[in-house]
Amino acid sequence: MGSHWVAIMKSARLNVRISEKRLAKLRRISEQKEKTMTQMVEEWIDNLREEKPS
Repeated sequence: MGSHWVAIMKSARLNVRISEKRLAKLRRISEQKEKTMTQMVEEWIDNLREEKPS
């Protein structure tokens, strides 16, 4: 699947209010890892665990 999956996905915009300090941290780490901020957020979301329904 890899890059083919990304090519067919529709994208949506997410607006988030965060502190300037956190935004600067995200920018620094993104640059260090040579990733976009979008890639960083997507990876974070992908690693979230969903709770099982009771």
